[in-house]
Amino acid sequence: MICNRLNCATARASETTILIIRRYLISQVASTTLVVTALLTLVTVGGRLIKYFGVAAQGRLDASVLLSIVGFRLLDFLVLIVPLSFFIAIMLVFGRLYVDHEMAVLNSSGVSRDRLGLLMWPLVLVLVLAEATLTLFAAPWGSRQSDQLFAEQALRSGFELVKPGEFVSSGAYTIYAGSLSEDRRELRNVFFYQRADEAGEMDRMIVAERAQRVIDPTQTSSIVDLVNGRQYQILPNGLRYNHAEFSYYRLKLEHEVDEGGATTRLEAAPLSQLWKQRAEPKVQAELGWRFAMPWVMLMAAFLAVPLSEVSPRQGRYIKLFPAIVLFASLVVLLVSVKTRVSKEKLEIWMFAVVLLVYLLLGLVLAKKQQLAPKIKQRIKGVTS
Repeated sequence: MICNRLNCATARASETTILIIRRYLISQVASTTLVVTALLTLVTVGGRLIKYFGVAAQGRLDASVLLSIVGFRLLDFLVLIVPLSFFIAIMLVFGRLYVDHEMAVLNSSGVSRDRLGLLMWPLVLVLVLAEATLTLFAAPWGSRQSDQLFAEQALRSGFELVKPGEFVSSGAYTIYAGSLSEDRRELRNVFFYQRADEAGEMDRMIVAERAQRVIDPTQTSSIVDLVNGRQYQILPNGLRYNHAEFSYYRLKLEHEVDEGGATTRLEAAPLSQLWKQRAEPKVQAELGWRFAMPWVMLMAAFLAVPLSEVSPRQGRYIKLFPAIVLFASLVVLLVSVKTRVSKEKLEIWMFAVVLLVYLLLGLVLAKKQQLAPKIKQRIKGVTS
């Protein structure tokens, strides 16, 4: 009876210890992941924000929508940032356990490195689900929203973007105005140029004294009333042109809207739309990429745990850069497979092959401590 009580007490103490280790490990990895994600996001968004500031300075984008566009595009950035941040976080946390000799204490207590990796399964599961939500739903939605903002900017016909004495391009249109009324609804001394959509069609150039914007309630086009001007239709690289004068002319600038609300960019297409067109190679490439990314999050944990093993004298940063290169090669290979699948050079199952290769690599790294002595013995036996 006494032995049974002692065994039960020992088992409860062991379970309590495992729970404490799990909470400590998850909190450390989660907090480090958030910090690394914030740093990588700051660097990525900073570069993209500078690019958008340049576009806004050229008059092709309203500065008031910059933060909205960056916010929507951020979801797309996080698809790659979060797995990399999780990988780096595991490398740093487990590396510190080795450097501070905490891993040696845990191993002597019967908690192996692989057991520590398995203790993180609640955090890994949450991150895999988060990555799946980002890749399958959130990132495409953000891309659609940012595309819509860009389309709305192109639809404004230049009245809000135009600056007196400067040429402003918006989509296929280029607008110049000598002056602008205070309410920004009337342009004076107007030059308007519209590029042809297809080869063989004529470009259009209009010169007018005044141009006034008319609000379109349908929001599918921009309507401009031109007064006292001339219109030229010119064939690029040709000698044909048409010339007409007018005292009043209403110009309608159509906005390209996909029928049925379907988007032309596969990266922004909803999952339901892609699934209906899954027979097309480009759609298969996009579907394979989206379904592969949640597994990349799982591969991050599977590869980082064995790669984080370092000697206390070496420091925890010595293997960080080579490990990041190895993990980045997985993403690069998936991108390459996506490109080749879209060009019908590979089949969609190659995504699974790449993930399987890295899974086997992770197994080899995890069993390195057990395999290394056996390999050395066989090499000595062969050489002797």
